[in-house]
Amino acid sequence: MGQPIVRYESGQTSYAFEAMTDSGDQTNFAASFSPMSRVSGYAPTVAPYGLKTGGVITAASGNDKVDVAALTVVAPGMAGADSDGVVTVSADTDIATYRGITTDTHMITSITVDSSGSIASITGADSTAFSTTRGVAGGPPYIPVGSVEIGQVRTTSVTAAVVASGEIYQVPGLHLERSDYPTYEVDYANGEITFVDALPAIHTGDVPKKVYIDGATPLFAPVPKASEWVPAEATYSISSTDTYDGPIGSSSSSLGQASFSAVLTDGITDNFVSLKGANIWIEFRPDRDVTVPKQLTQGIFGISRTFPAGGGSVSASCTVTPVEATVDVAS
Repeated sequence: MGQPIVRYESGQTSYAFEAMTDSGDQTNFAASFSPMSRVSGYAPTVAPYGLKTGGVITAASGNDKVDVAALTVVAPGMAGADSDGVVTVSADTDIATYRGITTDTHMITSITVDSSGSIASITGADSTAFSTTRGVAGGPPYIPVGSVEIGQVRTTSVTAAVVASGEIYQVPGLHLERSDYPTYEVDYANGEITFVDALPAIHTGDVPKKVYIDGATPLFAPVPKASEWVPAEATYSISSTDTYDGPIGSSSSSLGQASFSAVLTDGITDNFVSLKGANIWIEFRPDRDVTVPKQLTQGIFGISRTFPAGGGSVSASCTVTPVEATVDVAS
């Protein structure tokens, strides 16, 4: 068995935008790379497809038509996307909407931005009543994969007419896909995101909208002459309040820093000294000759150096102030 080793994030390997993989629950999505760096300039950009700004739908002057204000959508795989995955779409007018026929009075038209970055309308199937189920008569149509739904027009008459304002719907999560809804949490260690609610399966094939991500993984270099590694872990405490019926206890937890010590060359030109204040990954391996098991800690790197009199070895007490506890990687 080899000696333990502490390694620090000394560089990064960048990854371009890619579609994340749905775990199957429409809530958890995974990137192909991990862990994810948070060093300035390399932090991941999470880009769920959806409306970012603008896109207000209003009635046009002609029958069965709407106008759409200029907008931006987050859609890295869409034509015209910039380096941040944002597509700018000009205002458009006289977008066609559709009505039912004869006794099937109820019809839903979805207004979308298609994969070419253009405004497009998609007709549902008419019925005698509205349905909330995608793809059925009276319900909203499925949206092509790679498109973004920005609103719906719901009509209840077969007679051509100017669209009424009350027939236009743009409620996020119901008629409108927003990039910032629902919200999500990022698991930087495992390269995953988790939405607070499942994404609606409103696209062709009964699938949710696309979720893209770019970012970088750390490149690790050894900390020479390191020792005394301590992972960042939660500690627990209890307090109590006396009452006439006896004490009532309550528990609390706090997350501590990770730490290690190192002997430096001169305490100034050592490579990792320049990273103080940066949000980096620190890796600890109990056996340097194998890749696992190991521990990963991401946080703000701090260092306290001691320069002894008489020219002795310069020592450093290093800390990592994390948001999450140290992650144990067993395999």
